[in-house]
Amino acid sequence: MATSMTFNSLLADLQAYLERGYVTDTTVFAQLPSLINLAERAIAVHFKILGFLTPIVTNGLRAGVSVYTKPNRWRRTASMSYGTSALALQFLATETLNTLTTEDGRQLILEINPATQTVRQFLFARSLEYCQTYAADPTATAPPQFFADYDYNHWLIAPTPDQNYPWAINAYMLPPLLDITNQTNWTTNYAPNALLYRALMECTPFLKNDERIPVWEKLYQEQLADINTEDLQRAVDRTSVRNED
Repeated sequence: MATSMTFNSLLADLQAYLERGYVTDTTVFAQLPSLINLAERAIAVHFKILGFLTPIVTNGLRAGVSVYTKPNRWRRTASMSYGTSALALQFLATETLNTLTTEDGRQLILEINPATQTVRQFLFARSLEYCQTYAADPTATAPPQFFADYDYNHWLIAPTPDQNYPWAINAYMLPPLLDITNQTNWTTNYAPNALLYRALMECTPFLKNDERIPVWEKLYQEQLADINTEDLQRAVDRTSVRNED
């Protein structure tokens, strides 16, 4: 019978591989959940793939507010955009990408829904210093054009929004961490080998069994490369492949 990974099954696998960590081995038994979580956090750093890309639900951009709190488990922002009406984010399959050149020569990327003629504008990622220089007066408001990491927990929007806007964000997120009440997540479902080998890597220094680290690291790196390659292939149009004559 086919099996799938859960938090409990991963604990059992680690105990079997390590020959440690059973209930009577109290120190290691108590530490295994934390080591699993360390492995999950490491994987989230190494994987910037579709499985970790998450739409973020927000209350929207607010008039006069330039700094916004990032959600828990945020790792990196992939894209950010806003709409010009309450319908601006409700796009149909017929949506098209367009560019609009402003008076000062900048090109804005717009996504237009032909059915409603509503528009979504994509914000450009810039450094904090660029945004603070471009919008030197945070009390001055205008349609937003840029965003930056204000710090690890906040974004800065520049210029400060002149009105309330629907707001859409895609970001790479740390999946909900595994524990006894949360038995599965994306990693257990789609990258169980990587999670197992990374967890074993976290365990071996704790057990002072450092000679096993190269073994688990090699297996982990192979899984990392395979998953990243698979994700990269999703971004390639298969119709671009041509047979040689």
